[in-house]
Amino acid sequence: MLLAVDVGNTQTAIGLFTGPQLTGHWRMATDQQTTADEVHLTLHGLLELAGYRDEQISGMALSSVVPPLTDIWEEVSARICGTAPVLASVATAPWVSLSYDNPEEIGADRIADTVAALDTYGAPVVVVDLGTATNIEVIDREGSFVGGIIAPGLVTSTNALFAAAARIPRFDIIEPRSVLGKTTRDAVRSGLLYGEVDRIDGLVHRIWDELGYRTRVIGTGGLVSTIADLSTTIETADPNLTLRGLRIIYERNQG
Repeated sequence: MLLAVDVGNTQTAIGLFTGPQLTGHWRMATDQQTTADEVHLTLHGLLELAGYRDEQISGMALSSVVPPLTDIWEEVSARICGTAPVLASVATAPWVSLSYDNPEEIGADRIADTVAALDTYGAPVVVVDLGTATNIEVIDREGSFVGGIIAPGLVTSTNALFAAAARIPRFDIIEPRSVLGKTTRDAVRSGLLYGEVDRIDGLVHRIWDELGYRTRVIGTGGLVSTIADLSTTIETADPNLTLRGLRIIYERNQG
């Protein structure tokens, strides 16, 4: 069995694959202060609750945008699998065509998204990955990664507003009763939630204008369930896209 791990700045997504089948998946908070012992213990508990054992894991595929935790997960992989994980990067996905000034700058999660999007949906396709940052990846008609957009994510914008505005108390961001807020809470919810949705839709339209044609638009990431239904451009919510990309990268690197 393969363990696919996507370490983001806020959340870490974990997927368990038996062949191409995703048989288990979990999300845990990303903590840069955590130790390999703590990660191993948490992972052991998640597997055990789902009816699996550590020794059933034969390999790990890893995407990480948090360098200190890359080392931690590499140690956990050595403990569980006896081998280093396959790290998602431009080097481990050389079949992906990249039209980018400095390909080494492309984040591991963006590479995994691109691999899975091409495999599942074909080209052209735009991926909107909704996490700490809102990442948009653009694959053109020729199947080449031609660039993208990185912006603050919904939670990041929300935390920044609450931190800067002393009179606005913290509360959950859910869909308000109407666009025009009748309370401060609904006004803030409208601005943050619909503002994020309209920013994404506006950026996608700008991408289409620059490409000269429309594409499929796939949403993924931890916040996709919050945003996708409100968007007019995201046609498919695929929360496990990144994990499937990691599986493909792992398998193709096994020869």
